[in-house]
Order: sequence, then C-alpha cells, then structure tokens
Amino acid sequence: MKYIVIAPLGDMMDALYVGIKEFPTEKIILVTADRKRQEAIKIKNDLEKFKIPTHIMYVLGNSETEIWESTFMAIARIRSQEIGKEILVNVATGDRTTRCAATSAAFVNGLKAFAVDNDKALMLPVMKFNYYKIISDKKMKILKILHDKDCCSSLEELSKKAKMSLPLISYHINGNLKSDGLKEMGLVETTENRGRISVTLSPLGKMLVRGYITPEEEAEK
Repeated sequence: MKYIVIAPLGDMMDALYVGIKEFPTEKIILVTADRKRQEAIKIKNDLEKFKIPTHIMYVLGNSETEIWESTFMAIARIRSQEIGKEILVNVATGDRTTRCAATSAAFVNGLKAFAVDNDKALMLPVMKFNYYKIISDKKMKILKILHDKDCCSSLEELSKKAKMSLPLISYHINGNLKSDGLKEMGLVETTENRGRISVTLSPLGKMLVRGYITPEEEAEK
C-alpha cells in the first residue's frame, strides 16, 4: 500500500523525509502560499530526483484567517479528488499556523495524520466529525443566515430572520444535556454586550457553510 501525503510547507521540512521513510509514498502534495513558490519548487525538484511525484497546491496565505480557510479548502479538495486512495497528512512540516490548520482539517475530514518527534512518525487519532449527519436542517439554516446576512446583534434578531421562536434559537445555539448546540460544536461564537447576546460564525462554521469540509459519504463514492 502506498500513500498520498499532504504536507503544508513551513519551518520543519525535514519532517517530510521522515514521513517518506516511514510510509511508502505514491505522491507528495505540498500545500503552500504563493510567496513560498521558489522554496516549494526546490523541494519538488529534490523529491523528483528520488522518483517521488510531487504536486504543489498554491493557497491564499496573507493572513491567519486566509491560511486556515485555504488549508481546509485544499485538504477537502484533495480528499474529493483522490477517492479510493490512502491519504496521510504530515502536520509536522508546517509552521505554527499551518500545523494547527492541517491537523484540524484532517480531523474534520476523517483523514489520517501524523506528527514527527525525534525523527519518528507519530500517528494521531482519527477523529471523524461528520457534521453533515449531526446538524439538522434548522441548525444549517441558522448557519447560512449567519454567513449570508449581516447578522446577528442579538438572539432576538436571529430569531426573526430564521423565523424560529427565541427558545428554539437558544436551543440550537446552546444545546442541552442531551444534544450539543452549535456553540458546543465549535461552529458559532457568542458575545454578551449589555445584556444582549450576539452570534457569529466561528472560522470552522464558515468553512462548513462554504463546503471546505467534505461529507463522508461524498468522499467515499
């Protein structure tokens, strides 16, 4: 069995070669901002000397938010394109931000990931968060309202735009003992100001609505 290895380009590129030693590699996909183009090309040329096909996927990287969103988008796209392939995410190669983004993207897309410590690869637990199965239509409606409209300075405003009662909105946002709300899932954030609670999408919530998290059933077709 050979693996397609996704690796963010960052400060720890020696970890890329540790991964190659540990896992038979069919192809490397380097994920990098355009400003690191020359470094990525050099690594690609070095790898291909050893007959390891390498593809460079350029993503936005001018801010931390862009890095998170574009990393999620890249990994979700690769998963959709490489159906039936064994995919590994080498989270050790990046910098602080790309390591965190790549680890989170691997988890929510149900992909295997590994870190590197003392020149040894350490597999991370696979955590499949299939949000598309656990989020109800009403919860998804709330997420889309928060994404598409200038909303929401209060739960009351969200209630009106969603055409749901205030208790129902509160339930979907905050959940209860038996069911997690959108806040507990990490998809929305709330802020209290003068007794009013505003609701905004978290970075993960934005990525979900924009389709940067691949549904499990779609990736397995």
